[in-house]
Formats: sequence, structure tokens, C-alpha cells
Amino acid sequence: MKIAFVGKGGSGKTTLSSLFIRHLAANEAPVVAVDADINQHLGAALGLDEAEAAALPAMGAHLSLIKDYLRGSNPRIASAETMIKTTPPGEGSRLLRVCEDNPVYDACAVGVRLDDGDIRLMATGPFTESDLGVSCYHSKVGAVELCLNHLVDGPEEYVVVDMTAGSDSFASGMFTRFDMTFLVAEPTRKGVSVYRQYKEYAQDFGVALKVVGNKVQGPDDVDFLRDEVGEDLLVTVGHSGWVRAMEKGRPPRFEQLEADNRMSLQALQNAAEDSYEDRDWERYTRQMVHFHLKNAESWGNAKTGADLAAQVDPAFVLAEPAPVPQPG
Repeated sequence: MKIAFVGKGGSGKTTLSSLFIRHLAANEAPVVAVDADINQHLGAALGLDEAEAAALPAMGAHLSLIKDYLRGSNPRIASAETMIKTTPPGEGSRLLRVCEDNPVYDACAVGVRLDDGDIRLMATGPFTESDLGVSCYHSKVGAVELCLNHLVDGPEEYVVVDMTAGSDSFASGMFTRFDMTFLVAEPTRKGVSVYRQYKEYAQDFGVALKVVGNKVQGPDDVDFLRDEVGEDLLVTVGHSGWVRAMEKGRPPRFEQLEADNRMSLQALQNAAEDSYEDRDWERYTRQMVHFHLKNAESWGNAKTGADLAAQVDPAFVLAEPAPVPQPG
């Protein structure tokens, strides 16, 4: 299942996404983690030192490889150069799976060992000096969107994406790629403002949205969040000595995280699993096509010199992968 963490800058979404990833690894779940924020901090939150985090391969730097691999033998896509971030898969396309080895993971993913298991970590890459004045960050996350469009995931597999802050993800259709979006909100008016934007934008697309209240100090904070977001408030998280030690670069073993915070993380996992059970693969594919056609008309056709609507395979539906046969 695909899960996004969003929220305003400083809300703690990267910290909470890293805790959730650690929780999943402790439960022996396969995880692909993706840092899609303009400020790349997920690697550090997962325990990488400064040099290791800086050395993460940038997905944007391997966009040509990603396109060429995903295109496969799809006859509707004339070349990798005519693929844009929203290009949907069709007959002949190569699809990504969480538990496999492929050239995309070889180029863009790094294995990270946590206390209770290993995960794959991918990153869009930071906004660099060469991008200033000539590029927008949405071009960076295009590689992530393309991979999500071509990824088939099972019910016990997790793709966790730490999204860019605020409501920037609505500049593309990527916000519809997730089974569950966890919006991290502090108990302040500014803290819930992004929630209102997400709620308004997402309501017409069936996006599952739950709020995680962060930096909550008492019942008044809980009451404030409940008044502002209602039933969308799933759990709240308060002060954590474990997190404070992690932010200093000296985290204890994850099993020592406070019991109430462990319970909150389990509530997130339960909510994501419930949402995945409701996934409509036909609607999921239809939304993908919808945003591709919008992007093709608004800028893609002019940029590539091709009719990108012709890339849509009307008979193709992205679907859950068949179970892998067990020996014996």
C-alpha cells in the first residue's frame, strides 16, 4: 500500500514518517521509503549520518533510465523522450514491485539497516544551485510520480512517501496515488490550515485523509484539533524523549520508544490497511489517466511535440500483483 505524510513545514511530518517506517520494519513489513520533500531530511531521520545522507542517489538524475526501463515494449510510447511524469502504463510497460530487484532500484535505492529490519530508501534529490531561477521543484518529483504510476503493491507491502511541505503536491495528480494520506498538524491555526486545503482539494477524488496531531501537550490541544478537523483526527502524539535523542543523533533502540507512541503508530498502520482494502484499481487507473490527459493538453504535447493522449491504453488496468507461488 502507498502512504503519504504531508503537513506544513516544521510540523514534524518527516519525524513521524521515519517513526512509521521504523515501526513497519519492526513488524517485518517490506518497505520502500521515498523522500520527496524539497528539504531532504528523511535519511537523517532514519539514522544516516551527514555524509551518507548527502550521498543518496537522486531519482531526478536517473530520469532517463527510469523512463527507458518503465517504457518496456509499450507500443504506445514512441520513445523515453516522449514520456512525462504522468505517463500511465499500458500493455508492454514494465511495472515496479516492492519486493524485487530491478534497474530502477539499482540506480536510485539504498538499503538502510534499522534496528529491526532493512528498508529501501529513495530520494528525489535536493534543489541545487543549478536549479535556481530555471527550474521548479515539481520537475524533481516527476520521477517519483512516474514510479508510483507504474508500481503495483500488495496488501502487506508499504511505500511510504515523505511529501513536500504544504499543498504543493496538488500541482500534479500525485496526491491521488496514495491509499492513505496522513496529514501532520500542530494544534494551532496555522497547523490546521494545510488540512483545510487538502480536504478541499481531495474531496472530489476519494482521497483517504487522516490527521495526526503532533506536539500535543494536553487535553486543550486535543480538543482544539478535534474541533478543527472532527472525525479526521486519528491520533495525537506528544513529547517523546526517544525522538529528542534521535534528533541529537543518539537514538536508543526503537523498542524503547514510548508505549503510547508505539500504539499511535499501530493505529496508523491499521488505518492504512483498512483503506487499502477499499482500493478500486479501475478508479485508481482512471484518475491516473485523467491527470495525464490534463498535463498533456496544458504543456506535455507542446514540450514533447507528440500527442500524449495516444499513450493511454484504454484496455489497461493497473492491478494487484498475483501471489508468488511458494515452493513445495
